Amino acid sequence: MSASAGDYDLIVIGAGSGGVAAARRAAAHGARVLVVEEGRVGGTCVIRGCVPKKLMMYAAGYAQSLVEAQGYGWTGVGGQFEMARWADAKAREIDRLEGIYRRLLADSGVELVDGRARLLAPGVVEAGERRLRAARVLVATGGAPARDALPGLELAMTSNEILDLRAVPETLLVIGGGYIAVEFASILAGLGARVTLALRDTLPLRGFDADLRARLARALAERGIGIQAGVGLRALERDGSGFALQRADGSRLQAAAVLNATGRRPNTRGFGLEEIGVKLDAMGAVVVDADSRSSVAGIWAIGDVTQRKNLTPVAIAEGRAFADTEFGGQASRVDHRTVASAVFTDPPIGTVGLSEAEAVQRGPVDVYEADFRPMKTAFIGGSVRSYMKLVVDGLDERVLGLHMIGADAPEIVQSLAVAVTLGARKRDFDRTIAVHPTAAEEFVLMRTAARRLGTP
Repeated sequence: MSASAGDYDLIVIGAGSGGVAAARRAAAHGARVLVVEEGRVGGTCVIRGCVPKKLMMYAAGYAQSLVEAQGYGWTGVGGQFEMARWADAKAREIDRLEGIYRRLLADSGVELVDGRARLLAPGVVEAGERRLRAARVLVATGGAPARDALPGLELAMTSNEILDLRAVPETLLVIGGGYIAVEFASILAGLGARVTLALRDTLPLRGFDADLRARLARALAERGIGIQAGVGLRALERDGSGFALQRADGSRLQAAAVLNATGRRPNTRGFGLEEIGVKLDAMGAVVVDADSRSSVAGIWAIGDVTQRKNLTPVAIAEGRAFADTEFGGQASRVDHRTVASAVFTDPPIGTVGLSEAEAVQRGPVDVYEADFRPMKTAFIGGSVRSYMKLVVDGLDERVLGLHMIGADAPEIVQSLAVAVTLGARKRDFDRTIAVHPTAAEEFVLMRTAARRLGTP
């Protein structure tokens, strides 16, 4: 299929999860679709994000499982982790998944062009030596690690490079306090590295519920991770065979390897967006309305490049909503207010809805809590705890937020997110019969509020 003026109904820039979902849905509605991608098909999540990260998390989890097995009567349990073997297996799996994504596009009738795209005008896209035209252009270029938080940060690995390690560093310094920082700190500690987490804030995971933040900090410390918090960071420099981080109080943190986990930025440079008048915010994100329209007619944007809710399932939902609206005759929008998320630390976090602090700004709130040692680890004398919280509207009993840190938290919260999205009341949880013995049953056994806040 070759392109001439107006040959396409839609050109998608970026073949990540959101771009692929939008392209396939638009093609299913009968649109002529072309996708331009300069890197590997599958985007950050599949190639260098969620999928390989969770595979690394699984690898780290076996270390704790081997220890726990001895408490359950297993003998002769042990082993040695070989990072290179894991890396080779991971590479094969990512290749397999990329092949699937390419086949999905081909089977959907979507044309794929390998190369970098640049907008020359609304509806006109340059890809290599080709000039392509379409009535609609969708920008789905995602984000990239930020490297400008402090001088010398370009010396550090990012989340891209750490997933390609072939040996576990003896010592690792993680700079940052967001979910990428705490996830890799937890994972690499599980694989045997001595990890230090350095952040400006007093607790990790700014924006999450305060009780989750405090309990995660304690759990990471119990896993042997050094947390250096509450001090400004000045510069990173090489120090012999390793690195040193200069802090505002004059102290230095040293390690053999460093991970820059200071955040991500929208990937908008070099695509010609500003040159044709597409409005970007102060962070470089494409400014869009509720239907993902940019400030220029005929150009839409979805996913991390818009900085609305930087999660893969959100990008997919936005892409499909765009395609259904523009090509399927089905007006559709994504509700960003109730989106569940997970943090794959050890123990993991699952959360959906408002934090306690956010909810109390809206009026009276009842807070229900459960804090316990799970059966699995209590049996062997472990100290690991699980914590659950329901944030309930004090006027109509609607569950505004649901939060958990503990084993299986992401799986449990994913299911319960359906109830929160549907507007379930506390009485709906109360009349649900528990499944016993499970950890999840605690969410339907909370009978007495731990506290009421914001009462007039």
